[in-house]
Amino acid sequence: MSMKNWTEEELTSTLEKLETWRIQYRGTGWGPRLWLITALLGAFAISTGVAFMFLDGVTALSLILILLGSITCFSWYQSEKRKKVNITYIEDITKELKRRKRQKAKSEKEARKKGEGKKISDKKRSVQEASDNNEEKVTKDDGKSNDKEIKADVSGKE
Repeated sequence: MSMKNWTEEELTSTLEKLETWRIQYRGTGWGPRLWLITALLGAFAISTGVAFMFLDGVTALSLILILLGSITCFSWYQSEKRKKVNITYIEDITKELKRRKRQKAKSEKEARKKGEGKKISDKKRSVQEASDNNEEKVTKDDGKSNDKEIKADVSGKE
C-alpha cells in the first residue's frame, strides 16, 4: 500500500491513531513490564517442561507447560513485531508528510518566481510596446511633415 496516493487527512488521522497507540503502549503503568515478565515466565515454562521430560519422561504436565509457554512466547513475539512495524510505519508517515510539505513549499516558491518573472516580462513588454508606439507616432509624424514639406516645396516651385 503506497502512502503517496493517500490524502493528507488520511495520513494525519492514521498518524494520530498510531501516536495514541504508542503513548498507550509506552504508558507509565506496569503494562509493558508485566508483558515482558509474562514472556519470560513463558520461556521458563518451556524450559521447565523440557527438563521434566528428560527427568520424568513425557507426561501431560510437561506437554502442557511446553504448550502454554510456547503460546505465551509466541504472543509476546507477535506483539513486539507489531510494535516495531507500527513504529516504522509512524516514521514513514512522518517522512511522507514532511516530503509533501517540502514539495508544496518548493512548488509555491517556483510559482512565486514564475509570477515575478511574468511580472517583469509584462513590465518589459509594456515598456517595449510604449516605446514602439512612440516610435511609430514619431515616424508617422515625420512622414506627414515630410509630405507637407515636399508639397510645400512643390507648390513653391510652380
